[in-house]
Amino acid sequence: MVRSDVGASGVMFTIDPDNGCQNLIVINSIFGLGELIVQGKVIPDEFIVFKKAQFINLDVFNYKNSEDFFNKSLFPIISKKLGNKIRKIIYEQNGGIKEVDTTDEERKIFSLSDDEVSLLAKYGYLIEKHYLKAMDIEWAKDGIENKIYIVQARPETVHSTKQNIWYEYKLTSESIPILKGVAIGNQITSGKVRVIKNVNQIQEFQAGEILVTEMTDPDWEPIMKIAKGIITEKGGRTCHAAIVARELGIPAVVGVIGALEKLSTGDEVTIDNSQGLEGKIYQGILNYQTTEHKLQEIPEIKTKVYVNIGEPDEALEKWYLPVKGVGLAREEFIIASEIKIHPNALIDYNDLRKKLENYSDNNPINNDNKFDSNLDNSYEMENIKEIIEKIDELTEGYDKKDDYYVDKLAEGISKIAVAFYPKDVIVRFSDFKTNEYKNLIGGNIYEPKEENPMIGWRGASRYYHPNFIKAFKLEVLAIKKAREEKGLENIVVMVPFCRTPDEGKKVIEIIRSIIQDPKLKIYVMSEIPSNVLLSDEFLEIFDGMSIGSNDLTQLILGIDRDNEILSSIADERNKAVLKMIEEVIRKCKEKNKYVGICGQAPSDFPEIVEFLVKNKIDSISVNPDAVIKTIKLVKEVE
Repeated sequence: MVRSDVGASGVMFTIDPDNGCQNLIVINSIFGLGELIVQGKVIPDEFIVFKKAQFINLDVFNYKNSEDFFNKSLFPIISKKLGNKIRKIIYEQNGGIKEVDTTDEERKIFSLSDDEVSLLAKYGYLIEKHYLKAMDIEWAKDGIENKIYIVQARPETVHSTKQNIWYEYKLTSESIPILKGVAIGNQITSGKVRVIKNVNQIQEFQAGEILVTEMTDPDWEPIMKIAKGIITEKGGRTCHAAIVARELGIPAVVGVIGALEKLSTGDEVTIDNSQGLEGKIYQGILNYQTTEHKLQEIPEIKTKVYVNIGEPDEALEKWYLPVKGVGLAREEFIIASEIKIHPNALIDYNDLRKKLENYSDNNPINNDNKFDSNLDNSYEMENIKEIIEKIDELTEGYDKKDDYYVDKLAEGISKIAVAFYPKDVIVRFSDFKTNEYKNLIGGNIYEPKEENPMIGWRGASRYYHPNFIKAFKLEVLAIKKAREEKGLENIVVMVPFCRTPDEGKKVIEIIRSIIQDPKLKIYVMSEIPSNVLLSDEFLEIFDGMSIGSNDLTQLILGIDRDNEILSSIADERNKAVLKMIEEVIRKCKEKNKYVGICGQAPSDFPEIVEFLVKNKIDSISVNPDAVIKTIKLVKEVE
């Protein structure tokens, strides 16, 4: 009835269907009729939308100005991911339907516009408010009328019915995954594989095996109920296999390219979905542990316990932890895993192309060009050609390549901030060392060789330097985009490795020139002895301090933290380190400024937690696996 054969169709959840995060609406979309998205025959486009409207006190059904309610700022798009959409179902001219290939153009574009995504999210929010519960919704876009219709709405049946219990899964064995795909659920499981390519063979399946197949439909449900895990070659987060696996509480990995080729009946494998939205499949039976936490039994405490977050997808998995915010979100994880390109290579992309075009065998690399000062003698034009090819591949659709850097960084930061909204999320600007920046695509062109990168050109010293200031401004623009366009004003920024107050002033001037919002708080890492000794001066220009115990210990004791030979000499519990930490807390308290700790020490040493609480620190930020035990320990000390 709805002509989505010439439009689009899909599924929408008013919470994240994989982890239950209530701040999000997740929309999956394909071209054509909707059967393929449920069958899992295609990987759909995916849109993640921030449900900011729920944090604004308004009556959505009697709102005096409906146009204001449908303002896009109440439903900003946090991220969008292009699916392959290789097939679609359309109507036959003489009646019935047929399945056809999508065009190359259709595979390269999103099946919904940004405006349509926001409109759908608003419909989903109104439906959720009407039923007073999270909803699983099907929709269709009529390509002739150019209208969106809601065709089904039912209660979400997985996370809405869960008790207030958090199960923590963690591998205790180390291995390299043989396959990866989309994680459904957050569990770990292992067992013997049973490959079934046709539904007619399902009688061969034995209880407790791991089902491996191309895709599933309702005919497969009898064996899915007795499976220990499910692996499918095709499908996205809203395909049939994913939906049934969630409802049954069975870990599944869908969209695993090469599963039928690499796995055979009788193989033993381990499925690990505990590390975010990416599911990993390992060869063999690996050891893992499961810990049950009853969140209603977690005590109330005065000292704030925050969590350290690396990967953005990890934030969406850990949103329900009983923390007061994020004490450290590292940009490095986003840059290394999502962006992969040195920012200067994106900024100088056109110059790099011109250099390549002008190059000939009779015109070798010379020292007059700005790109050559850091090149090894062996570095030739072929390397620049390879860099350009990789940039083109990763930034397809971006005419202005540095926009890719801003967009991807803003998207990663936003995923972390939205998961814990409206609690504070402290985002640390990039703190790669030169050897780490060199590992990025194009990094060899821009990074000098340092004998000891750990105490070299890193942190604040990069941000105002002529060779990096443009790259730093991209980071600030990403923060601006996340705060202002995506509505995540809970983001706090932090400057790492700031050696002098003068450096701090230069960096703050750059930040404030781009983000004029006076409400933006800017903290500094207290991780260098000068930060402690000159804390009065640093606190005159920064809004607070977060103690980086790893580097502070290294620089106080003169121990390279990467040198295992020296690791037995001393650690963060050394008296000299504790005296420095005590001084930072005292100075921040005197000036009524924020003081927290985000280093590794509280996660590893209970006595450090006790020391911090007794010194009345504002917050202690720990790794996700240490949150519950830290809260309980803080309660005992208080």
